[in-house]
Amino acid sequence: MLVAADFLGLMFIIWVSFCIRFDRIFVPNMEQAMFIVAGPLIAIPIFAYMGLYRAVLRYLRERAIWTIVQAVTVSTLIWVSLVFLTLSYGASGIPRTIAVLYWVGSIAAVAGTRFAVKWLLRSGVPRAADKQKVLVYGAGDPAVHLVEALNASPDRRVVGFLSDDPGLRGMDILGIRVFATDRLEELIPNLGVTEVIIATNQASSRRRRELVASLGRFPVKIRVLPPIADLASGKYIVSYIRDIDIDDLLGRSPVPADPELMRSTVAGRTILISGAAGSIGSAVCRTVAQAKPAKLVLLEMNELGLYQIERELRRYGDFAIVPVLGSVTDEALVKRTLREHSVETVYHCAAYKHVSLVEQNVIEGVRNNILGTLNLVKESCAADVENFVLISSDKAVRPKSVMGATKRWAELIVRHYGNRTDRGGKQGVFSSVRFGNVIGSSGSVVPLFKEQIAAGGPVTLTDEKMTRYFMSVREAAELIVQAGALSNSGDILLLDMGEPVRIRDLARDMIMLAGLTVRDDDNPDGDIEIKTIGMRNGEKLSEELFYDPTGVTATRHPKILRANPQNGKAVRIPAMIAQMREALETGDEDAVRQVLFGHLEKGGDVAIVASSASDAGDEAPVAQYGRPA
Repeated sequence: MLVAADFLGLMFIIWVSFCIRFDRIFVPNMEQAMFIVAGPLIAIPIFAYMGLYRAVLRYLRERAIWTIVQAVTVSTLIWVSLVFLTLSYGASGIPRTIAVLYWVGSIAAVAGTRFAVKWLLRSGVPRAADKQKVLVYGAGDPAVHLVEALNASPDRRVVGFLSDDPGLRGMDILGIRVFATDRLEELIPNLGVTEVIIATNQASSRRRRELVASLGRFPVKIRVLPPIADLASGKYIVSYIRDIDIDDLLGRSPVPADPELMRSTVAGRTILISGAAGSIGSAVCRTVAQAKPAKLVLLEMNELGLYQIERELRRYGDFAIVPVLGSVTDEALVKRTLREHSVETVYHCAAYKHVSLVEQNVIEGVRNNILGTLNLVKESCAADVENFVLISSDKAVRPKSVMGATKRWAELIVRHYGNRTDRGGKQGVFSSVRFGNVIGSSGSVVPLFKEQIAAGGPVTLTDEKMTRYFMSVREAAELIVQAGALSNSGDILLLDMGEPVRIRDLARDMIMLAGLTVRDDDNPDGDIEIKTIGMRNGEKLSEELFYDPTGVTATRHPKILRANPQNGKAVRIPAMIAQMREALETGDEDAVRQVLFGHLEKGGDVAIVASSASDAGDEAPVAQYGRPA
């Protein structure tokens, strides 16, 4: 169709040029008719060579006009050369003005037909006034590529860039104005903006939180473009844009994993993961499965959860998967499992971690978290397990809750056996990994907030000033796996968690990410109320990752730190365990609490002794523990 249109169109342009030149309806002679037909016969092969018939007209870009000008110019020059070679110029042949009129008319005709077809093909696309109006935060290459893609989108129109760079403010990029970010609240109502897309890798988590907070009063959706490293350069399309997630608002940038560390303690080995169906345990299972172990042993007491995680892991490869139904408190089961499968690496994720539930079920919480850890670490030591990694918590630092105290005991038990293994000349490495809250995990505040928002509120806080450290599930799993390669026996490794996040800010951000507004004194017509209900037993306003922030050293991974052991008042782990067993046998929760917190108050957080007073200690204490009210 294009070839036919060009053939007829170019002949018509030459004839019209004769009409204009002679100022009448022109009737060509035989020689002139031959040159009228020669015009398109020369032009069409040149157009084909230069790609004018390969373009998909629906997506024809304006820069195609330059190619059209080049093709028409070359064909016109050849046509004019033919006229001179045949001595056919002059009034009876081809007047010189005909060449100029032909060149100008051909450019207009060839470009006009193509862009007219493009307009017709896109005539079903909503008018600009009917499209969603979008602001793009960022003015770099990713933002420019995105805007080019959005310009071809049937339902969005970019009305402005937002930039923190004062040198770009007031400038135009792709014909679109760049605005200062401090004008955001003015631009949204004035331009009718319904969506803001973050399209820069330079926006920190804090900057994103500030952006979300400033948009909170407006019914706009916030979305984000993935990092350029995740996409093929120059291949940005609208479908890559995703909704901004709570992970994007963490108090720090994501911590990249070291592939070598991920493989060194997993690839080709037999791995046991306790609590394999839990939120953390299942994430560790997926991370380990990607590193291709020889065998993966899943220890879990939840039958349905174990069935589901086993089915999911079958998709990761052809390595052996062994589901073991049972609890870490079953010493005989733990011993048999470790020896039967010749386990080389253990990731101990099984624990009760709901602070309020463990506070109300002290005996079972202590039995599972302390004695379960003791069983697993003791039998791992006896079975010559090469790497044992305990998943601990920031609540183990100066704990006020039963859950936090049991986690601290678990750390001390692992350090005790790590020191004993090291002193005995064995190669096993027994260590702990301590980090803050994991977004989306069981017991995290995030799922609770999601449920409350879905129910229409209110979102409940325990205290306006409460803060917590947060990390993503993926980061937590990767940290746990890397710890086995980074640690020495008895180590406690910690992730540099960045800045703590106010829980109220988190709740507000989640409400806004749901497309709703916060109802408060400043916005009485908002959708969801944030309500303070008071702190529960065992809770603290803020958590800590270190006993002594100065007593840490770097590891090979730039974001993973090692707590330095320091000498202090010693306590014997076997004696502590014996007293705890006696307290548990009485069934008296007050007695169990007294033993649980009493040893920590006496210095159990400082040094560990097994059979001699020369064992290495733990971090130095800077405050006393207290029993919760």
